[in-house]
Amino acid sequence: MTATPSHGIHRWHGKTALVTGASSGIGEAIVTRLVAEGMRVVGCGRRKERVAEVLAAADPSGGSTLAVGCNVADEAAVRAMFAAAKDRFGGVDVLINNAGLGHAGSLADGTADDWREMLEVNILGLCLCTREALADMRSRGSFGQIIHIGSMAGQRVPPGAGFYGATKHAVRALTESLRMELRDAGDPIRIGEICPGYVETGFAEHYFKSAEKARETYSRFKVLEPIDVAEAVVYMLACPEHVQVHDVLMRPTDQPT
Repeated sequence: MTATPSHGIHRWHGKTALVTGASSGIGEAIVTRLVAEGMRVVGCGRRKERVAEVLAAADPSGGSTLAVGCNVADEAAVRAMFAAAKDRFGGVDVLINNAGLGHAGSLADGTADDWREMLEVNILGLCLCTREALADMRSRGSFGQIIHIGSMAGQRVPPGAGFYGATKHAVRALTESLRMELRDAGDPIRIGEICPGYVETGFAEHYFKSAEKARETYSRFKVLEPIDVAEAVVYMLACPEHVQVHDVLMRPTDQPT
């Protein structure tokens, strides 16, 4: 069979991706990788200065990137971010919902503040960004892609991480629900989720509120690196238009669960 001309990451050259949680870790790796592939990138995070540093390293000229300070749980801020992307680049073709966080704690001892923050960022923020991206893509009648960065915690229930795991199970449900909505509408926009296991980022230190516990977590075996997840993003984008990779589950080879 003749390969479809639409196959390959090159067809996204000059298109615009919006990456949430772009200030470090997986988000930073995704931003850097997509800029290297010739995409324009809008990066957002609560720390706008740090996002700007990441984008400047990836795109010293600044011509293909835009840094935005945004708390994805703030609806007005999300709307303003998409308006800024439209004003600068004409719209968003790819959305990478990478922003997310966790707090360790049992269901018996967890705090409402921790639970609320996980709900607002991991679920509400993802939904707000998805809604605005869909409206933008549909207004231009363009082919687009939405990728949620989930977690293996959304595929099974990790001990001691019940609430965080619940938010990631919700992301899994939202991914499938949107796939069905898009299919029923005959919409060309694709949706997929990447669920990594342990990745060495700042997540564990924030989760455990302990640098020592984070070092212990990442030293038990060789864990994934942020670039590994970024490569999975490129793979999903590179598939031809008739191929929708719905789930990518990736663990460190030595991760037992």
